[in-house]
Amino acid sequence: MTSKKKTESVVEPGRSATVTIGGEDYELVLTTKATRLIAERYGGLEHLGNALETSDDLGKTLGEVIWLITLLANQSVQIHNHRHPDDKRPELSEDEVELLTVPADLADYRGAIAEALQRGTRRDILTEPAPKASAADG
Repeated sequence: MTSKKKTESVVEPGRSATVTIGGEDYELVLTTKATRLIAERYGGLEHLGNALETSDDLGKTLGEVIWLITLLANQSVQIHNHRHPDDKRPELSEDEVELLTVPADLADYRGAIAEALQRGTRRDILTEPAPKASAADG
């Protein structure tokens, strides 16, 4: 039996989602770089869902999910390698993701992808209470 290799988080809590590929945990992180690459491929994040959901070609859909998982997982690897140049981790390839997963994994990863995208685009909106009318106004 193989044990799952746990890696330390490379981003602030609440900014990633975790998937296990080949017995190793990877954080899926939507970085600015990943956002740019997704925009180049799909025309923007708003078009990503259509690309992953509307294809009648199962092979193409699987290929897109694998590309996206690889991209988002490698963001955490690249962040780690940037912060720890003497302890570099190898990046995943699309071939590795395809080989080390089964189709059921990819279906489960869709939720993690959605979570990573939501967390990466989350906006903290601060609101102030409406000012109360003072007695002098009346």
